[in-house]
Amino acid sequence: MSGADGSPEERRLAALYRYDVLDTPPEEAFDRITRLAKMVLHTPIVLVSLIDRERQWFKSRQGLAASETPRTMSFCAHAIQHDFPMIVQDACADPRFQDNPLVVGEPGIRFYLGVPLRTPDGHNIGTLCAIDRQPREPSSEQVVVLQDLARLIIDEMELRQIAITDSLTGAMTRRGFMREADKALELARRYGRELSCIMLDIDHFKSVNDRYGHAIGDMVLRRLAAACRTVIRAVDCCGRLGGEEFALLLPETDLAGAEATAERVRAEVEGTVIDTELGPLTVTASFGVAQLTAAEPDMGTVLGMADAALYEAKAAGRNRVVVAAVPLS
Repeated sequence: MSGADGSPEERRLAALYRYDVLDTPPEEAFDRITRLAKMVLHTPIVLVSLIDRERQWFKSRQGLAASETPRTMSFCAHAIQHDFPMIVQDACADPRFQDNPLVVGEPGIRFYLGVPLRTPDGHNIGTLCAIDRQPREPSSEQVVVLQDLARLIIDEMELRQIAITDSLTGAMTRRGFMREADKALELARRYGRELSCIMLDIDHFKSVNDRYGHAIGDMVLRRLAAACRTVIRAVDCCGRLGGEEFALLLPETDLAGAEATAERVRAEVEGTVIDTELGPLTVTASFGVAQLTAAEPDMGTVLGMADAALYEAKAAGRNRVVVAAVPLS
């Protein structure tokens, strides 16, 4: 989702979207930080504000009912333009904000202190901010504490990102993939949309490790994940479920579309050549494809159908795609 033009704003948005946190429910890990900031700053309002394309959305909020506001009204949209805390002692005396609807109306902002939430790769995706309805000047100690708490927020988000990303291949871990699969299932059922999945497994992977060594085996896994990313869309998900077994989740895709995607990935894998000390190495993979229907109660069942089709593909000679039979409803 980084955008074709690669502008700084598009790269910033891509960094935000990688955390997959927008529009998620409140969580104690973040609420604990805003409660602590509220006590230290002695302000009625503290927010974890994430700046989306057209809005600011609050992952955690103390003292404010609204879950988001337009970006055009956002103090935080100004704060992310710099790498240091933004302090507004009296918004009514600040030309940037004196006519702001959040100043002249509810919640009646006068004081604002915002610390950018800066990612390890240097993008300000939002702020941890403290707000008061009275003008004030924070102490240097309060500013330092808010900066430390902002770093804790990024640390928490980074740890979650690590937990759902396979370090070897860059694919999602089983945990991350199943989380995305459950979300996709809920959306597909709610709106009556199609949803398909693909299970794939590298053929004769043990013999690759035995003959070429585990370093080459790891390279094969990375190349397989790269082949999947080459073919699938931005809305699709690729997960490494264990060992040499991967899964692809394809929203808004029927069985025929999923089969076509599997065939493209199969051809991409088959065409991959890896140079080794023993000469060029080529590998193949087998695929099983299944689609969500009214008969399946959960994603585990759909993945099980795709997995059964995958083993049919292996039994039929490998390097092929098998589509699971659609059960009668």
